[in-house]
Amino acid sequence: MYKIIKKELLAPNIYRMDIAASRVACSAKPGQFIILRLDEKGERIPLTIADYDAAEGWVTIVTQTVGYSTTKLCAMNPGDELADFAGPLGRPSDFVHEDIETLRSRKILFIAGGVGTAPVYPQVKWLSQHGIKADVIIGAKNKDTLIFVDMMKQVAGNVYIATDDGSAGFHGMVTDLMRDLIDKQGKRYDEVIAIGPMIMMKFVAKTTKQYGLKTIVSLNTLMVDGTGMCGACRVTVGGKTRFTCVDGPEFDGHEVDFDEAMRRQGMYKTIESRKAKIEQERAEGHVCKVGLDR
Repeated sequence: MYKIIKKELLAPNIYRMDIAASRVACSAKPGQFIILRLDEKGERIPLTIADYDAAEGWVTIVTQTVGYSTTKLCAMNPGDELADFAGPLGRPSDFVHEDIETLRSRKILFIAGGVGTAPVYPQVKWLSQHGIKADVIIGAKNKDTLIFVDMMKQVAGNVYIATDDGSAGFHGMVTDLMRDLIDKQGKRYDEVIAIGPMIMMKFVAKTTKQYGLKTIVSLNTLMVDGTGMCGACRVTVGGKTRFTCVDGPEFDGHEVDFDEAMRRQGMYKTIESRKAKIEQERAEGHVCKVGLDR
């Protein structure tokens, strides 16, 4: 069993949890993910690793209450235990395998959107530990939904904030802020790494293509099985079929078919909504007599 050793509310319906999982922590690399189950009959929940400590043996996950299973997970507290916590899975970020001196000669910009800010953190932290200070744009709907800002400032070169309503930082989209940094503030970057909502990554990739900037995106939200067996995370990259869980989750953003990926993601949201409705009806005492709740 994997014990929850710390829990923190980061923003409305967004929770951070530190899980005791020493073997996962010892092997984890930036960009990878885990799959957990709440109990023996629970569904598999894939979550990108948000932080880890090999010496202390814990792994951080960040979860937003979206469907039935994530709501149930976020209701758990320190001392509670998870049935399964498998990982690390997926391929680490490409820069982990690159020559450090070569990395130090490049200027990297991370663009984090919403809950996607959490998996950006271990990447920026890893670079900082190797003497590389990357810039980070954190985007959110408003100031109340920003997460990991203070933590990010401790490891990044510069942290820029963008909110849709202008309640904090730049008033506008992350792509507008990126244009402002490059066109008006004279910033120069060699690579962009974007993690966040699918629609955000799509438009980041479209924008960076205009600047000729290499762009990496993470398609972690597509995963279901996590081992390549179910095929649910299929995505077209450069005209070829790839599996997010085993070939990714990070890919060249200029080669991803985002429209296809968003259609696939939409199917999972429908399934999650149906599960949540069924559980709500059960809690209210409704018994389906024709088997629609199976």
